[in-house]
Amino acid sequence: MTPHESDIKDAFSQTKIWSGWQENLVLITIALCLALLIRTFIAEPRLIPSESMYPTLHTGDRLVIEKVSYRIHPPKIGDIIVFNSPPELQRRGYSQNQAFIKRVIGEPGAVISIAQSKVYLNGTALTEDYIAEPPNSPFPEIKVPEGAFFVMGDNRNDSNDSRYWGFVPRQNVIGRATFRFWPLDRIGLI
Repeated sequence: MTPHESDIKDAFSQTKIWSGWQENLVLITIALCLALLIRTFIAEPRLIPSESMYPTLHTGDRLVIEKVSYRIHPPKIGDIIVFNSPPELQRRGYSQNQAFIKRVIGEPGAVISIAQSKVYLNGTALTEDYIAEPPNSPFPEIKVPEGAFFVMGDNRNDSNDSRYWGFVPRQNVIGRATFRFWPLDRIGLI
């Protein structure tokens, strides 16, 4: 091989390596953009930090929160939602982006109360087979305003929820808890 042929072969080899790096860089950029879009608009993972949703969710559970369905319809009673701090919690020092997870008990226009260890929705006692124990303190009748939700933790007597800081505005709702992916022995739909 002549020196000239060797130079051409080296140049071709370097071009091929650089082309491979460019292709990998483009693929990584596309993957990162897709991950960001999915997390922002479709679904994201969340960690459960407390026992407020026990026995449904345990501290350390990892969930998938889907974000698409609430663009089509509002949360429904019984849905487990993730939401950013409502105004009252922000006044108490929580960050605007601090996320909470609770169960929707009342939709806009609903009347909520707690009496005789039962939660009442529009005057009818809820059947709540998902709670840790019945609530141990009464709560006066209150009407959920338009554009807001009344939420409670399933661990009724150990939950910082709408009974203490009011309603969750619709615009604060991030998404709905749909799937537990950790721990593996409790994997499944929620």
